[in-house]
Amino acid sequence: MSLPAVLTLIADRKSGPLKPEAIDVARTLVKGNAPIVLSPGEAVDIPCPPPRPGSASAATIRATLAPYRVDALLLKTRGRRRAVLVADMDSTIVTGETLDELADLLGCGEDVAAITRASMNGELDFETALEQRVALLAGKPASVLENVWASVTLTEGARELVQTMRKHNGRTALVSGGFTWFTQRVAELCGFDENYGNALEIEDGKITGRLAGPILGPDAKRDHLERLTAERGVQLRAALTTGDGANDIPMLASAGLGLAFHAKPNVRRIISTQINFASLRAHLFAQGYHAKDFVTD
Repeated sequence: MSLPAVLTLIADRKSGPLKPEAIDVARTLVKGNAPIVLSPGEAVDIPCPPPRPGSASAATIRATLAPYRVDALLLKTRGRRRAVLVADMDSTIVTGETLDELADLLGCGEDVAAITRASMNGELDFETALEQRVALLAGKPASVLENVWASVTLTEGARELVQTMRKHNGRTALVSGGFTWFTQRVAELCGFDENYGNALEIEDGKITGRLAGPILGPDAKRDHLERLTAERGVQLRAALTTGDGANDIPMLASAGLGLAFHAKPNVRRIISTQINFASLRAHLFAQGYHAKDFVTD
């Protein structure tokens, strides 16, 4: 009979393979069984008893393994595979911040980036920050959006995550505080079932400095999560969410598995399940998928 918990270890492949020493340390911390290899040199599952009073906490395990550049997720064995994926876009599914990159090309990058940092760190509410940033773009040529799109790079594992979950009947949605101009393109590139964002108002080929419609902020992200799970006919515990900023916290906290992905410090203080080193492939290993089962086309 399988144990009720599992400690999943995922290495940052760019820093080298998963070291046997790291696995041994982890097994000792959780009194775990022999590791099950999910991807040679990259990820293993360590079946283990559930946490008990006095046993190593998830935070202790994470901190102990951090010097090895290894992410550690202590999860329940039951219900690991999720039926719904809701993902943030900027600095999660794509490597950069599209609004900041747009502002850089338009000559107001420093001002916009400062507001972005304040918002992502929870120092400024999302709606105010977005309105302030968009206002700085007023009168700028919308043609620059194409230049930003040409430089957008998917995060490692983005297509694998989306396509693998879709293959296994998962419903996938890209839900971003960024612009629909980008979410539509990123969603198509990755294969998301649907996408949502903020509509940037454009008139006569110029950015007006306003949004065309209501703001999609933290609460709206959580609302999309709740709607998607309801439509899929599952409870919130069957959902996986991922993101890096303060506006992602409500959906990360509400899902059965909310993963703070290379997240801002204030997000890591609140969300205990974290991917700080590895790629988006870690989201599949967290669900018990083996690398040989990933969809890589």
